[in-house]
Amino acid sequence: MSVNERQTPMHAPMAQFPVSDGELVVGGIPLTRLAGRVGQTPFYAYDRKLLADRVTQLRAAMPASIKLHYAMKANPMPALVCHMAGLVDGIDVASGGELKIALDSGTNPRDISFAGPGKSRKELRQAVAAGILINVESFREVAELADIQQDANGSAGHKARVAARVNPDFELKSSGMKMGGGPKQFGVDAEQVPELLAEIGRAGLTFEGFHLFAGSQNLKAEAIVEAQCKSFDLALRLAQAAPSPVRFLNLGGGFGIPYFPGEAHLDLGPIGANLATLAERANRELPEAELVIELGRYLVGEAGIYVAEVLDRKVSRGQVFLVTNGGLHHHLSASGNFGQVIRKNHPVVVGNKMGCEPHENASVVGALCTPLDLLADRMDLAVAQAGDLIVIYQSGAYGYTASPQAFLGHAACIEILV
Repeated sequence: MSVNERQTPMHAPMAQFPVSDGELVVGGIPLTRLAGRVGQTPFYAYDRKLLADRVTQLRAAMPASIKLHYAMKANPMPALVCHMAGLVDGIDVASGGELKIALDSGTNPRDISFAGPGKSRKELRQAVAAGILINVESFREVAELADIQQDANGSAGHKARVAARVNPDFELKSSGMKMGGGPKQFGVDAEQVPELLAEIGRAGLTFEGFHLFAGSQNLKAEAIVEAQCKSFDLALRLAQAAPSPVRFLNLGGGFGIPYFPGEAHLDLGPIGANLATLAERANRELPEAELVIELGRYLVGEAGIYVAEVLDRKVSRGQVFLVTNGGLHHHLSASGNFGQVIRKNHPVVVGNKMGCEPHENASVVGALCTPLDLLADRMDLAVAQAGDLIVIYQSGAYGYTASPQAFLGHAACIEILV
């Protein structure tokens, strides 16, 4: 391929970060200056304004009565969680460690929920003491909570607040990761939920509602609309067996962001219109219920970048390799080793040579001693040399904490919020 050829198909436009004098600008700061301010590469950078803009965009598309929760497993960086806490209506956590961060953010415990198929007794006790909502996912959890509540009542009078996490009898079509329908480790099968609700009632737990999450990373609005409608109808049926009125109905999320060539941004219009219809139905059919949408990746994914520095430029039998000081140990998903069946390139650029010519076909690799350490495979990039900065877009979710940073003993990267 000649130096001026362009690789096709192209990624969806990555226009969230402006460019000035050939450099990507993050949080109002040109990339090379930002790297100097950070004091090292590699690093993750998250843009406060983009985070706030995404929430504003969602609020405008949805009815005001719909509550927006942040699923912090997407990115639990404490400073980012504190920032998000001031923008959303609640936070969902997936461990005792995440619960501590959520509480430290100043979020009202009544607006924190806890999901996860393997909650330990220690974590359940922590959740009861904190007064958060626990999405129970097994009969074992109900028994544990009843015992914990009995112990707590002897001293502090804590009551366990619970919602039933339902494994629905349908899947979220076209989702990148299916988390409901068929045999799953998440939640309780829909057909067993009436029995679970009876156990919750007998145990004296404070029942508040349902949590349904059918899948994630979906870019088809019609599939999300269908899943939300089915989730609402299922919750309506299950409510007939509930020990008390439904006050909380988490319809999940599933909103995706574009990573790969050929993908387009999600159309919020049909989703917002459908949520308005469901909100009207809830007023009539579940009058005490608060409808919740729980999003992680969609809220933070596009607001972050990963930055690594080119250490070496090598040509092997005609193929250009840009060797960086980063790698899969920092950004596992960009390497294709975080769930991809067939590896595809994330959007990658030379961040300090935006709009520059000439271009060439090059591969970006990390510093690890494994052929799996591939961050970009034969992509159309500006010609780069040692010292240039490689940027991976769409890195605000499932990056830093979803990567094996101890692998091969290389130094960890850092995170900043600007």
